[in-house]
Amino acid sequence: MTPLLWTLIAIQIAMGVFDTFYHHEFTERLAWRPSQRFELKLHGIRNMLYALLFLVLGWLEVYGVLALLIVAVLVAEIVITLMDFVEEDLSRKLPPSERINHTLLAINYGAILVLLLPVLIAWAMQPFGVTVVYQGLLSIAATACAVGAALCGVRDFAAMRRLGRMRSVPAAGLVEKLPGCKTVLISGATGFIGSRLAASLSGAGHHVIALIRNPAKAEMLPPPVTLITSLDQLAADTQIDTIVNLAGEPIGNGLWSEAKRAKIISSRIDMTGEVVKLIARLDRKPEVLVSGSAIGWYGLWADQVLTESAKSHACFSHELCAAWEKAARPAEELGVRVVYLRIGLVLGTEGGFITRMLTPFEFGLGGPLGTGRQWMSWIERDDLIRLIAYVMATPDLTGPVNGTAPIPVTNAKFTEELGRRLHRPAVFRIPGGLLRRIGGGFADELLLGGQRVLPNKALSRGFVFRHETLRSAFEAIL
Repeated sequence: MTPLLWTLIAIQIAMGVFDTFYHHEFTERLAWRPSQRFELKLHGIRNMLYALLFLVLGWLEVYGVLALLIVAVLVAEIVITLMDFVEEDLSRKLPPSERINHTLLAINYGAILVLLLPVLIAWAMQPFGVTVVYQGLLSIAATACAVGAALCGVRDFAAMRRLGRMRSVPAAGLVEKLPGCKTVLISGATGFIGSRLAASLSGAGHHVIALIRNPAKAEMLPPPVTLITSLDQLAADTQIDTIVNLAGEPIGNGLWSEAKRAKIISSRIDMTGEVVKLIARLDRKPEVLVSGSAIGWYGLWADQVLTESAKSHACFSHELCAAWEKAARPAEELGVRVVYLRIGLVLGTEGGFITRMLTPFEFGLGGPLGTGRQWMSWIERDDLIRLIAYVMATPDLTGPVNGTAPIPVTNAKFTEELGRRLHRPAVFRIPGGLLRRIGGGFADELLLGGQRVLPNKALSRGFVFRHETLRSAFEAIL
């Protein structure tokens, strides 16, 4: 075992650790994606093989048939990796950084094999036997790597079993309140909310026209769906019953620099303006425009209960939502019923803000933000889809409608309930001062501020939430 070989193994370990934690855990969150059960199984088997290899190469020299068994393990690793590549391409879209990392891992692994196989072949030519060889820090490091790989394997198998217990509600049943066969245009159709809405409508037999900016994401939408990349592709005689406008730059994926704020606002205003222009040139106007908005419209009110009739406080979130709603208002003058859906914090494991919390909480590193007294007005994603369908089917429902569950909770209660559901402590409080220094207005409004919002319009019209309590929502999605 030469120093060069150990160097290449160390590089392989470093790239593997990066891939596991950055991609698998934090960005792709494979442990919470039911579609990735088989991929996690492959990862678990491969990690256990790595643990075996690290222990053997760190402490032993094996001869005869035993050396051939190590060669067989190396070959098995190649087969599993090739299966993993195929599974990844079939079940998810890999980010560019993960593809690059996988390429580098494959090249480096090939170099390791070039150096390691002659050693193993030489050992295989000798009589059967085992020799313990202590290599100092290398043996200790190999043991640490073996333990780490084994723990990752256990994690993969445990996550695979958990995903097997998770059951998703059939999408088609979420829009049962929508009668007949409707044609629905959705902007933002590949987003966390839009993709589930599209699947629900198409599954129930409605015709979905999905406006997507990135054709590569089209595979996220189950057929039958009509895909367009511009509203100009729709002729004036196109029959559209409902438009659901959800498109916009994400607000929670980066700090609010001046450029970011401008992009957040312009993405919503420009898209909504395009929707209004489409309505103006359609021969037959749609029945309703469900225009996206958010509870940020109300601003920050501490503990005050907020319904659709509440006033607002000035802040960036209000400026954004007010401009977004204003851009949709001309559709009313065209004779279209307009509903401004003021959406709260949407819960689901396939996207939304909670996906950033699952990994730290699962590793016991979760806890309240600041004082924890700020209110979190949430809604489970399928309840939001049901509410959108209810809005479509209720002709006299207009103006602002709060898309939140009836029982908001404080941040402290939210983190406590999430920790309880994951069977983990939630005691690592993040100081508010630190968050403000790092995040500025982003932290003040999205993390440390909050709104205590109630869905009065939905409740008064008879809409029934399946998940009124946070515990019920977590039991459904986790």
